Amino acid sequence: MPSSPFLPPSVLEVIRRALEEDIGPGDATSEAIIPPDATMQGRIIAKQEGVIAGLDVAQAVYRTLDPDVEFVRHVEEGARVADRQALATVSGNARSLLTAERTALNFLGRMSGIATLTRRFVDAVAGTKAVILDTRKTAPGLRLLDKLAVRRGGGENHRMGLYDMILIKDNHIDFAGSLEEAVRRARAQAQGLEIEVETRTLSEVRAALALGVERILLDNMSLEEMREAVRLAGGRARLEASGNVTLENVRAIAETGVDYISIGALTHSARVFDVSFDYLTRIGEL
Repeated sequence: MPSSPFLPPSVLEVIRRALEEDIGPGDATSEAIIPPDATMQGRIIAKQEGVIAGLDVAQAVYRTLDPDVEFVRHVEEGARVADRQALATVSGNARSLLTAERTALNFLGRMSGIATLTRRFVDAVAGTKAVILDTRKTAPGLRLLDKLAVRRGGGENHRMGLYDMILIKDNHIDFAGSLEEAVRRARAQAQGLEIEVETRTLSEVRAALALGVERILLDNMSLEEMREAVRLAGGRARLEASGNVTLENVRAIAETGVDYISIGALTHSARVFDVSFDYLTRIGEL
């Protein structure tokens, strides 16, 4: 399959694998019904209100299968759209358009669902200083796309993986024997990486502050505990709230004064955005 110029090689490889998974030795239905030289035009349509993310990925799906496909976007990434709004027009070889359709819509629907949910959380904390973050609870193999969708929904990314930040969690602390020892070992190997410590109690917050940790995760703390943690930190460390965050309670969490709120549901529980590809006409009939 030819490559597409629109996205990084790692994402293009995900697209190639997805197409291979769906097509296998060939699209039996389209090859049986559609003449090989037939051309057509169709539109990708939103079937609900929400935020769009992944049109460039959908475009890359079509262009990876067939570089001659013409893909014209009608909205920008991160745009709010209405039900039945046209998102893009796609023209080219009819077999190519129908063969790539489901893979393109699968990526677009997943990414737009994540962006739509992210925007709802971002809107819910508007006017506070809290930044909405994702987590590593992404679909295996789709992390770059899941996290890209979060950014297009107005959120920001936490660490991309285990390699770009040190996050000392309860199991690390338990294994090391103490928070102090875990931090000491982390600093000895940090090599410029930011260090964050997960805390479960206010006494652990005090201990982390005493160690000069620059970022502290408040794990499943009550609103009262979070407010006290903000008071204790006094700006000496950035605070991240995490655990059981919902649209119903995220505003109250933000108003405690924390810097970040990380939400696994952005990528593990977002409802897929409903999109469809509608046939318009054969090219020769235009």
